[in-house]
Amino acid sequence: FFSPGFQVAPETKAVMKWLRSIPFVLSASLHGGELVVTYPYDYSRHPMEEKMFSPTPDEKVFKMLAKAYADAHPVISDRSELRCGGNFVKRGGIINGAEWYSFTGGMADFNYLHTNCFEITVEVGCEKFPLEEELFTIWHENKGALLNYMEMVHRGIKGIVSDKFGNPIKNARISVRGIQHDVTTGN
Repeated sequence: FFSPGFQVAPETKAVMKWLRSIPFVLSASLHGGELVVTYPYDYSRHPMEEKMFSPTPDEKVFKMLAKAYADAHPVISDRSELRCGGNFVKRGGIINGAEWYSFTGGMADFNYLHTNCFEITVEVGCEKFPLEEELFTIWHENKGALLNYMEMVHRGIKGIVSDKFGNPIKNARISVRGIQHDVTTGN
């Protein structure tokens, strides 16, 4: 998952441990500097290739999740090409992360590969480091989209896997025909 010699910061290790201990389903990472929603994989299958489409087995689900956010965002869903993010208009404001640019060690890839959590990355605005007075506007531009995304938690697999006595089974593997990516039950 990480490149050779890659040092994992203590706070990153703590988040990784936390993600493994609680059965999160969805997460989003908020960034600045563009107007687009990306989804895994962020690291190309071919490390020497930049901007190479690198889908997960759950490509359709990730596109649906990214689209749920992008469509509810008033600026990302704006069809104007005369703004930052204009190059993503024809794509509906979403893109596979590795197709945009490939990088190793991202949380979205980690979550998908090592937990049951599906994570998207949201580039919330044109400024990489917005000024304090811009944060109120950015919050309001993203609030509805965040709520719409959170509602997506009700899509997909849900229920209780239990033994013949009705006791929940911890770490039961669930497979979906046609998708080569299993999930496991929580505690």
